[in-house]
Order: sequence, then structure tokens, then C-alpha cells
Amino acid sequence: MRLLGIDPGSRRTGIGLIDIDAAGRYRFVHCEVLNLLIDTEHFPERLGRLAEGIDAIIDAWQPQQAAIETVFMDKSATSALKLGHARGAAIATVVRRGLPLAEYAPRVIKQSLVGKGAADKAQVQHMVKILLNLQGERLFADAADALAVALTHAHMSATALRAGVGVAALRRR
Repeated sequence: MRLLGIDPGSRRTGIGLIDIDAAGRYRFVHCEVLNLLIDTEHFPERLGRLAEGIDAIIDAWQPQQAAIETVFMDKSATSALKLGHARGAAIATVVRRGLPLAEYAPRVIKQSLVGKGAADKAQVQHMVKILLNLQGERLFADAADALAVALTHAHMSATALRAGVGVAALRRR
């Protein structure tokens, strides 16, 4: 199964794709950062560019499921609101394309990959490289975060399957 991970942002959005086989093994497929600031400073145009970018990724890589990071509280209400708009554009695009979508809080992603919810970005990036055998590769932070979202969804889905419950039920526990 191919999983699309999205780390939404109003300036840059991370995209990560992994394959997971029936035995639960992961394989890196693709990652990139959608730079939403190129040729525009207008926020609505950035949201349009985000939707177009995700559409192009879905067309090119044909994922079967997607996962996205939830909003965290930022120091600035304006920044949090813009992040919420970016998430909304990404979610609407994925749902419009008919992909099942899961959402994970940053603490859950860090806990899933590193073992502690307060892990820093460097620890998460290090674990992404280990799990996907990308040692020596340079990963941009946003792309690594998107791969972390995809890996978390793979972990949570496998755990839910073993427990005989849906992923949403597992997150409520």
C-alpha cells in the first residue's frame, strides 16, 4: 500500500510517500517540499498552489491513503490560523480525490517514531532516516516531517489491525 504523508504549512508543505508491504516493511518512495512562496505573496494564491501541488502528487504517485499532521498552537494566532487554512486546503484536496485521510497530533507522531512526545525535530529526522534506510541522504525538515506522518500512519494502522479495531478507535484510547 502506498501512503501519502503531509506536513502542511502556509509557506512550505512537506510531502512524503512510502510503501508498506503485507509484512509491515516500509520502503521510501518519494519526498519533496512544495514551496508556496514562488511567484506569489498573496495568501489565497498560495492555498491554490498547495491544492494543485497535492493534486499533482496524487496523479504522479497514486497513493491509496493519506495522513496529515494536526494544527498545534503557535505563539501567534495569525500563524496558527494560516496553518489551519493550509491544512484545510490539503484536506479538501485529498478528500476530493477520494483518499481515506487520517490526522495525527505532533506529539503522537513524535511518540510513534522516537518514543517520546517531546522529541525534537532532529530526533524525528534521525528516526525517519533509520526507518527508511536513508542514511547519508539529505532530507529537508518539512519533507522529513511528512515522511514521519506517513510512518506514524503505517504504525497506527498496523497496530489497529492487530488489535482488531479501526485506527480512529485506537487514537481515542
